[in-house]
Amino acid sequence: MAASPGSASVSGAGIFHGSGLSGFAFDSGLEIKTRSVEQTLLPLVSQITTLINHKDNTKKSDKTLQAIQRVGQAVNLAVGRFVKVGEAIANENWDLKEEISIACIEAKQAGETIAALTDVTSLNHPASDGQITIFTDKTGVTKAARLLLSSVTKVLLLADRVVIKQIITSRNKVLSTMERLEKVNSFQEFVQIFSQFGNEMVEFAHLTGDRQNDLKDEKKKAKMAAARAVLEKCTMMLLTASKTCLRHPNCESAHKNKEGVFDRMKMALDKVIEIVTDFKPNGGTDVSSISIFSLIKEFKMNIEALRENLYFQSKETLSATLEVIWEHTENFTDSAYTSHNHRERILELSTQARMELQQLVSVWIQAQSKKTKSIVEELELHILKITHSLNELKKELHSTATQLAAELLKHHADHAVLKALKITGVEGNLEALAEYACKLSEQKEQLTETCRLLRHVSGTEPLEITCLHAEETFQVTGQQIIAAAETLTLHPSSKIAKENLDVFCEAWESQISDMSTLLREISDVFEGRRGEKYGYLSLPKQMKNNANLKSLNSDKPDGEEQAKIAKLGLKLGLLTSDADCEIDKWEDPENEIVRYGRSMSSMAYSLYLFTRGEGPLKTSQDLIHHLEAFATEGLKFASSVQAFSKQLKDDDKLMLLLEINKLIPLCQQLQTIIKTPLPNKVFLKVDKCITKARSMMAVLIRLLSLCCKLLEKVRWVENRWASVSDKDTMDGNT
Repeated sequence: MAASPGSASVSGAGIFHGSGLSGFAFDSGLEIKTRSVEQTLLPLVSQITTLINHKDNTKKSDKTLQAIQRVGQAVNLAVGRFVKVGEAIANENWDLKEEISIACIEAKQAGETIAALTDVTSLNHPASDGQITIFTDKTGVTKAARLLLSSVTKVLLLADRVVIKQIITSRNKVLSTMERLEKVNSFQEFVQIFSQFGNEMVEFAHLTGDRQNDLKDEKKKAKMAAARAVLEKCTMMLLTASKTCLRHPNCESAHKNKEGVFDRMKMALDKVIEIVTDFKPNGGTDVSSISIFSLIKEFKMNIEALRENLYFQSKETLSATLEVIWEHTENFTDSAYTSHNHRERILELSTQARMELQQLVSVWIQAQSKKTKSIVEELELHILKITHSLNELKKELHSTATQLAAELLKHHADHAVLKALKITGVEGNLEALAEYACKLSEQKEQLTETCRLLRHVSGTEPLEITCLHAEETFQVTGQQIIAAAETLTLHPSSKIAKENLDVFCEAWESQISDMSTLLREISDVFEGRRGEKYGYLSLPKQMKNNANLKSLNSDKPDGEEQAKIAKLGLKLGLLTSDADCEIDKWEDPENEIVRYGRSMSSMAYSLYLFTRGEGPLKTSQDLIHHLEAFATEGLKFASSVQAFSKQLKDDDKLMLLLEINKLIPLCQQLQTIIKTPLPNKVFLKVDKCITKARSMMAVLIRLLSLCCKLLEKVRWVENRWASVSDKDTMDGNT
């Protein structure tokens, strides 16, 4: 499955696409109902609260009173809908049923009370001037409104506990299946368990995605995005790494590869639970957010506070904060990748700020004893001077980190080392492997250190978390690529070992792409160009291809559209894994059915990458051409299966033709959708196309499995007849 945390993403088979209400009763849609009821109910309660604050002698017309009555009735109706949802939640969660039921009863009573007390028909209309006083029982309405808010809040809090419980339960199922996957020894058993694992990961992705979307804390949201991004990418790695281990059980590097993926996924699963339960292991504090920029911001606020209160801080505290800033700048000055000019400028500004603090402290002490106009002006001057120096230091640090990152990204844009490792592996050249593994390790160190520097200048906590995620990803993935390359070099003819290396290299390339987005986000924050709401690189993230889609769609896609496409893409990615597993069962890899099936699986995987903003499809036009080819390939696959069906007996032939007759219409429907213009509805078109592609892949998997079994049956019958024929021939000769 689960980002770009932070903005730029951190973002296996593409599963992960945010609490209060989301996620409970995952299949029943209660989340959507409860959220809509909450959004309807709370504003109406606010109106009631406003009404009860009227002056006691206020006179209202019949028209106003009827409006008030409508509000009271609307509140009661909304409460009724809310209570139904709450009762449904209670029935599905017996451990919380009593608490939720009591809160629902209270909410219902409060809603009925408000409706009764705002009912115009219960009031007596004076005949004199047609004016009457609103509410005969203001106290009663007040109590009812308070009870309503209290009971609604209680239901929502209990529902939130249900969400957390569901996520924990889902995580435990995933962990349990992972333990089984770690121990499998046969390919057949692995395929069966991995299929279950994929379904569990899809459920976990949906639950955590809803939770992530509902989190109000941007820092937690970024952490959740990072953890889900790890799970998403690792699921695909887990598939190929495990298959490689099964194919080469005595290969140490293959086992190392697989164990690394399992370990990282377990850590990510634990991190999700920490976020949703707000639990910190060992009671530890989170020091990850301590960056130079955040320290400078805190320091500037403290010295500027001296204008209002000379005793707000002690000079020891200010000096200590500044020393911590200097310690962090050593990450820049001590780095082997920092240019000489940048290093000298950072040291110069640091020394200047330290001297200005000493001067500020001297004037500050004088101001505490005698607050004359000249002393106050001098204090203000030194505050401005040190603030200016720190701003200059920030500019220099930002320039150092971003220039280094831009140069690295440009230098490694061609992924020459990865390409060389792939060639080396296929050639089985161990000597060249050592050389390129060393180069990749050096590249990994450059990128991880650059991420550390970027974190200091990122400017926001979500971006800091994104930088930490990127640093960890480069560190771990770099080692895994080397292990995967070693496996391929030891087994150069192994197709699965080659596929495994490709998957890990794709993860590296994806992170490079995410880092480029991260760099733009950091620059935007620094320069104040944050016009749009901060996004996350993990799913659901806005696709990189959106730049092309926007040319066709003036309306910006909303979060729901993006999340839906991302989830569809995730499921499509998992289906390609299932298809590959079915293809591996065939003895003849050059069989026409297998060739078309492999081609469709590869094309579907490219579609999955597109929903993540990755892969070879860069524009909406690329996508259209790719879908046309995918539909054509589906028809070719159906044709080859039809040809094979002619070898079968009636019952088997009928069974196969029934499945073929499901695939052909899907291919034709996809062609129709592609050709049908949908102006200003590009995301709707993408949604429909990915949905059709998913359905086609599901039928493809069934056909691959069925054809494989029927082919074995045909061969068994042929062998049997051949055996009988040989026996008859021998008997005749005798």
